[in-house]
Amino acid sequence: MWHPSERVLGPVLLAVPLSLALAGCADESGLRSRGNLGEVHAPESLWTEIHPSPPAPGERPGQPAVVPGLPRVPGGDMRGADVLKVVRADIGSATREDGGTGRLVDPRAVQRLALCPESGNPEEGCPVRRAVFHDLTDDGKDELITAVDVDGRLSELRVYTVRDGRVTRVLSRRAVLEGVEVAAEHLAVREPTSNPKLVAISDYVWEPESGSMALSQLSLDECRLLKEASTPCPPSEI
Repeated sequence: MWHPSERVLGPVLLAVPLSLALAGCADESGLRSRGNLGEVHAPESLWTEIHPSPPAPGERPGQPAVVPGLPRVPGGDMRGADVLKVVRADIGSATREDGGTGRLVDPRAVQRLALCPESGNPEEGCPVRRAVFHDLTDDGKDELITAVDVDGRLSELRVYTVRDGRVTRVLSRRAVLEGVEVAAEHLAVREPTSNPKLVAISDYVWEPESGSMALSQLSLDECRLLKEASTPCPPSEI
């Protein structure tokens, strides 16, 4: 279950359904009529003869994938992992698989990793974000959550767990990380929209059947406008 009080990262998530955010006002006499709004037209479907090809397994954000070239983890916990070795192995494998086309990972991520030490934990000047450890699978063992900042705006978000002793990526997401929050088995990604007063929220939840973080809900949230802030929405904290 989602428990906002258990949040360990980012601002408190107050997802406001679009139907509520756009609802009309009421007074003591009930809803007010807005008058005749004119003729109502049914939506028109465009390009109905064209359908996209299904995504390849590697292009599905929650598709689990063993990260090659890493030692086995007998304890099943990511907390003792070498963060930079894990990220390098994963990004390098994805780059080789997509041939540098950007289909699975932004090719600039490899270039950015050159600014980091070969192993260990991220240091100042390294575009890999501070590792966050949190039990997303509810098995008492921590997963590893991190991201590679590509260009100051776009990031490659990654979540890793241990399955059968092997380091396994269970979420990969290229996004503008306005905010990232975790609570229980949920991970929420906040992204800006074309409306500066709204952010889009993708809620991923652990799915034991597939062994991955699956998208469970999409919603909009009203940004809390801060009088002295230069941006309307709070920044990501990972």
